[in-house]
Amino acid sequence: MDMGNQHPSLRRLQEIQKEVKSMEQQVTGFSGLPNDKSYKNLERMLMKQLFEIDSVDTEGRGDVQQARKRAAQETERLLKELEQNASHPHRMEIQNIFQEAQSLVEEKIVPFYSGGTCETEEFEEGIQDIILRLTHVKTGGKVSLRKARYHTLAKICAVQEIIEDCTKTQSSLPLPEDAHPSVARINAIMCEVNKARGTLIALLMGVSGDETCRHLSCVLSGLTAALDALDVCGRTDIRNYRREVVEDINKLLKYLDLEEEADAARAFDLGQNHSIIEIEKVLTRMREIKDELLQAQSPPELYLSSKTELQGLIGQLDQVSLERNPCIREARRRAVIAVQTLITHVDLKEALEKRRAFAGEEHPSHRAVWNILGHLSEILGEVLSFDGNRTDKNYIRLEELLTKQLLALDAVDPQGEEKCKAARKQAVKLAQSILSYLDLKSDEWEY
Repeated sequence: MDMGNQHPSLRRLQEIQKEVKSMEQQVTGFSGLPNDKSYKNLERMLMKQLFEIDSVDTEGRGDVQQARKRAAQETERLLKELEQNASHPHRMEIQNIFQEAQSLVEEKIVPFYSGGTCETEEFEEGIQDIILRLTHVKTGGKVSLRKARYHTLAKICAVQEIIEDCTKTQSSLPLPEDAHPSVARINAIMCEVNKARGTLIALLMGVSGDETCRHLSCVLSGLTAALDALDVCGRTDIRNYRREVVEDINKLLKYLDLEEEADAARAFDLGQNHSIIEIEKVLTRMREIKDELLQAQSPPELYLSSKTELQGLIGQLDQVSLERNPCIREARRRAVIAVQTLITHVDLKEALEKRRAFAGEEHPSHRAVWNILGHLSEILGEVLSFDGNRTDKNYIRLEELLTKQLLALDAVDPQGEEKCKAARKQAVKLAQSILSYLDLKSDEWEY
């Protein structure tokens, strides 16, 4: 339709819809909380557009009424999506875990930068548990949840790195002040850098209400300028010392731009991450090998070549860069377990094939263990093909079958036979590992 001949009310509604549309990406990707300033700004802008829509005079025209209704519905949809993103149960779960990390930092780390002691071992243990729990928060593919999880992990991992770097440098710094007149000034600056490190940790974890990123950036830049102005008189050792302190400052500065850089690079979208793509390639090939083995007319002919290739896939996974990202580390861990489980399946099949060719007598208890291993081999084949969650009937059936085999193993009496005891112990470990792998496959984890 020619805009020049269009009714003014329709033109106004189109302008409003265009403005609302421009906010859609911000709403879809909103990863904050209801009390965040950015949430309130988005909510206010959308409400303003809703009032604008409501103020458009339809003059009794049906086409204008329909256009106004559509514009209002779209704006209300975005308002609802914004609210859902900010109050999603998994977003609340992420926030609750982050609050635990805040408490841990306040209790174990912040006192150290105020002159107290630093309990790094307890902190490391606690923070690793928090990181692991965050990697297991389900996002359902929602951009907002992926961003929230990524940003939270990025902050916590940054704090972890800062503390690790601090403990590494403490042993070599500072130099004795009588080594050179500039050393006293470098030592003083290093003390300021250490204070800034504590401030940065507090900022990243949101436990500092007085400091801002901008002010800290100015402080650190000023310290760099002060170091650059020092005359080290060609002394290599002093120059190296100064360089180390400058490098410390630069490391701290990079953490101040953590969130903005991550958004710009879409680092939260791990589906496009090179390491994840490499892991997925390995898993795809592993599944192809699994299908070939399970469908083969004569599987024993494939055992050797399959195991060799699967071992090669483990080697490829070892080469995958983790990028200090817990989600990538977890994805690789799961992939390694999947490949190793298939290798175990092949090993078990081979062992059962060899036993069939064994014609000699054996202890009844040993025979009972082998019979159970045969059942476990069949169950493992089903577990390898299982693709569901823990509410599936097939999951419950497989879990019951594995529990039944564990009970059967418990009932085997070795009658003092050491060989039988060892065989039963290995069979129990195998059954438990299959059960663990079934749980792993069905927990609906995602990166």
